[in-house]
Amino acid sequence: MHNKTAVVTGGSRGIGRAIVRVLAGAGYRIAFSYVRDEAAAMALREEIEAMGRPCLALRCDIGESDSIAAFFARVEEEYQRIDLLVNNAGITRDGLLAVLPEEDIVSVIQTNLIGTLLCCQQALPGMLCRRSGSIVNLSSVAAQRPGKGQSNYAAAKGGVEALTRALAVELAPRNIRVNAIAPGIVRTEMSEALIGSMAEAIRERLLIKRYAEPEEIAEAVLFVAERALYMTGEVLPVNGGLKMP
Repeated sequence: MHNKTAVVTGGSRGIGRAIVRVLAGAGYRIAFSYVRDEAAAMALREEIEAMGRPCLALRCDIGESDSIAAFFARVEEEYQRIDLLVNNAGITRDGLLAVLPEEDIVSVIQTNLIGTLLCCQQALPGMLCRRSGSIVNLSSVAAQRPGKGQSNYAAAKGGVEALTRALAVELAPRNIRVNAIAPGIVRTEMSEALIGSMAEAIRERLLIKRYAEPEEIAEAVLFVAERALYMTGEVLPVNGGLKMP
């Protein structure tokens, strides 16, 4: 076991919960954010602490800059360092652009892209001082292969991939690596409606004829964060061989 600290945004359910579990199993001290489901967050915190790893579960709205700043201040107060940042928090507000409410466009861009950028900014001072660190951003297959009604989400995730490459260039001289994971369709609460309405059509486009489990994305995060030490500025697809329409 080591005493590195991992911060995971949106860690109380779905992919984020799996990432928290995998990183704790790899020896990280954990801090994760959640927005609404306090019961799920507290249950996960207790689970991680039962594994013998310290765990902070803190409410934070990644769409609000003040909330982000308070979250990272609390993490620094508790652990005095951040070695790994996993920007997982995200939302969807799908709809055809011609009729999509402006608030649905803004909220997705604010949370998924600007929130990711601001979390990176908050984590960087300590990483820069220590001249070490790793950032893993969660993108999506939608950044390269968007579906109908995903213009806001695809734009945000495309921005996350561009941000990943730009930060990799900026931070390489300080020995900080920045990469992204681009999952395909993962069996989570967020994807239930999509899977339910288009299950067979989606499965037909997959070379591996099933949906990803959250743990498979979490293992990819661990690989990029901990083992792929000669990798930076890259986007790793984990999509089951999803084909274009």
